[in-house]
Order: sequence, then structure tokens, then C-alpha cells
Amino acid sequence: MAEFVAAVSNAGGLGFLAATAGQVDRTPNRSPELTAERLRTEIQKTKTLTEKPFGTVIIGGSDLNYMWRMIETVIEEKVPVVLVNGLPGLPYEKIFKPLKDNNIKIVYRPLTPTIKDAKAAEALGIDIYVATGFDEGGTVPERVIGTFSIVPMIADAINIPVMAAGGIGDVRGVRAAFALGAEGVFAGSVFIPTKENPAAENVKQMIVDATAEDLLMFRTLPAYYRSLPTKLANKLVEMDNQGASREETSKFLFDGMRIGMLEGNTDDGYISVGTGITPIKEIITVKEVVDNLMQDFN
Repeated sequence: MAEFVAAVSNAGGLGFLAATAGQVDRTPNRSPELTAERLRTEIQKTKTLTEKPFGTVIIGGSDLNYMWRMIETVIEEKVPVVLVNGLPGLPYEKIFKPLKDNNIKIVYRPLTPTIKDAKAAEALGIDIYVATGFDEGGTVPERVIGTFSIVPMIADAINIPVMAAGGIGDVRGVRAAFALGAEGVFAGSVFIPTKENPAAENVKQMIVDATAEDLLMFRTLPAYYRSLPTKLANKLVEMDNQGASREETSKFLFDGMRIGMLEGNTDDGYISVGTGITPIKEIITVKEVVDNLMQDFN
């Protein structure tokens, strides 16, 4: 949502609006046009709340018409930066070209970073490559390579800036990422238990009270998911252990994150976070998070 994204940018980070930013329910009929107009409203609102740069997320998927409407909107609204969350098999040249032609910076974050993918993305003109390790929350990479193994591997393979994603919970993770060749960090979980974040208060407190040892993992599409213990998460782990397919467990995920993390319903939803939650000890402001992460670089 605009208020949270503006708070991140005002604090010195780079906030990103999701394609469904500001929405608390499903878009009727999953309409690309309505989703794009809702996004436009949130972009315009963000502009009134910060003079700092911010970006918009474009999630690559099978429905290219949906994605094109998002691209058209960010171009029309002159958003300075776009984060492309990539999936295998997308026509990236077609996606990147209109953004580059309109002087929009591209931060590219593939589902599973590889040397081959990084070199191909660099050749297509992206500006920043996000090297995501298996430590992350949300949709975990298909390959079990930790953040602090994937970062130097990618940083050594390309000449553009690399951001480290996955498991970064305090300044120590930032120091390690920079030591391994990253020039920035891509942080998610550490920003959830903040005062400005729209997540449910009980979810924020669960994150504060938990450590990485509490996290559950289960197979699903496209690879794996993590969650703090909820009734649904335990059910999905049990299904996985009993041999359920990734397709079967994925049926419970569509609304599960919204129900769990936004509504705070720990019976019917899940709470997806990365392994970097252990250092999180209190609910603080976004500015305090940024100041902590970047204290060596102010």
C-alpha cells in the first residue's frame, strides 16, 4: 500500500508497490484492467506521500495480457523503477524493452537465480540482478542454495550490481552480503513487523516471538513454501509428508497468505517469512529498520 511504500522510501530504502497494491480483496473476475487502474491509484497516492524514488512490481506469469496492462500503467505513470519477478519461459526481451525504452530502471529477480540466467539478463540490459537464496520467505527458489552461497556465485558471473535476498534480518546480514559481492540488500520479512506495515497485529507479534527454528516447510508449486505454525500450515506439512503432490498443496495457497497475514486468521491462512526472522525482537518503525540495516553506510 502507498503509505507503507512511501515510508520505506522516505526512510532511505526503495519501496515497491505490488501489482495488487492497496487491495484487501480479490479483483472482480481477476480483471487486468481493474487491477491496473487500482495500481494507478496507488502509484498516484504514493507520489503525494514521498518525493523519493519508489518502484512497482511486475510478476511474470502465464497470462501475458495481465502483465502488459501493468507495464502500460507504470510507463504511463512514469514510475522510475520496476521490479520484475521472473518465472522460467517468459519472453523477457519483450518485457524489458518497453521499460528500457521509457528510461525505467529494471531490478530483475528470478525465481531461481543461476549463472546462465544472470548472464542472459545482463545481456538484455537489466540494471540490477537480485540473487535470492533458499533462506527467503514467500516462493522459495527451486534449488537449495543458501543466500551466502548464491550471492558470490552470481556476483562473480556478471558486471552489473547484485542485490542479496533471503534471510537478512539485521546489519550483520548486510555486512555479510556486501562482503560477498552484493551492492545492496533486498529485504522483506524484517519489514513486516513494523508499525506502518498493514499486516495483522497478531502476525507481527508472532514474528517477533518466533525464531527460524519455528518455521515449517512444505512442497508446493512451483517449489517450496515456509510458514510460521498455523493450522493450515500444519495441514500442508502433513499432506506433503503423506505424499500429496505439489499441485494438491498449491490449491490452499491462493488466498492463504492474504487470509493469514493481512486478516490474521491463523486457522485458514499461513504466515510466510524467511529464516532471517530470529534477530527481530520488537515491532518498530520502518525508519528504525532501515537505520539498523544500513548503520554502517550512513
